[in-house]
Amino acid sequence: MRADRLVAALLLMQSRGRVTAAELAEKLEVSVATARRDLEALSAAGIPVYPQPGRGGGWSLLGGARTDLTGLTAHEAQALFLLAGPAAPDAPELRSALRKLLRALPQTFREEAEAAAGAVVVDPARWGEPEKERPELVRVLQRATVRRRRVWLGYAGRRDGEEHTERLVEPWGLVDKDDVWYLLAGTERGQRTFRVDRIVAAEVTEEEFERPDGFELSRAWAGVVEEMERRRSTVTATVLISARLLPILRDHFGRHFESLGETGDGRVRARVAAPMALTIAEQLAGWGARVEVEEPGEVRAELARIGAELVERYRQPSQGE
Repeated sequence: MRADRLVAALLLMQSRGRVTAAELAEKLEVSVATARRDLEALSAAGIPVYPQPGRGGGWSLLGGARTDLTGLTAHEAQALFLLAGPAAPDAPELRSALRKLLRALPQTFREEAEAAAGAVVVDPARWGEPEKERPELVRVLQRATVRRRRVWLGYAGRRDGEEHTERLVEPWGLVDKDDVWYLLAGTERGQRTFRVDRIVAAEVTEEEFERPDGFELSRAWAGVVEEMERRRSTVTATVLISARLLPILRDHFGRHFESLGETGDGRVRARVAAPMALTIAEQLAGWGARVEVEEPGEVRAELARIGAELVERYRQPSQGE
């Protein structure tokens, strides 16, 4: 398309400063006459592109003028390259897009954008773990999401041996949460969330769909997280801990930890939550007497049971036994 060639010509002049019709023709794979007409069209459109005759001449932007085809501010460009740059080495399409975008930026933005792209390296594998690769199923679902195509899913239940189900869904978006992928999709029963690692089959159809008006993936996912966290915190316990354990338990329980203030004896009162009393007891048992559960009684009872089991298992036999 001619519009593509005009943009390419402008980008080439921005990167080189000056270009001849022959050089442009070679780059765009068109005739020299066509390249010259494109350059004249840019000039006629009001872009300060002018020819310089004679030896060493050519076409250039008057006075070194720059054209920001992206509309990005300096800070926006830096933020974009800072976020996208770490993923570029493993994504050829992204790497190519960043190169094209970089050429479109004004010179004053370019150096900092390049620096931002190389400022961060993301290594998702923990020490001793193999490198992590994005599952091919995620790529299939991504393409279906972008193309707005319905997908037949084979989905495994939560428990081993539970029968698989099949359903036709509208993929609205994908979320990567701590290396676990989730698909938010529309079904005949409304919005549903599927763990991608439980999807045993996915067949993309040619049936098109439209996402609901006003749907925003980040807002929809925030609602899913809020509901899941509510389910994960149905039982709460009030505990007394030493002040030095405060950051450790806060990190362990995350958003299910709430500090209630100091008690005056060097300890801190806090509230923790989990799906079951047993879960709380199991997470606190390792701290022994350094953690005291005030309430509820069911958590205290679970701790007493765990303690009795440990005593029975590891008690030293008395002499004569």
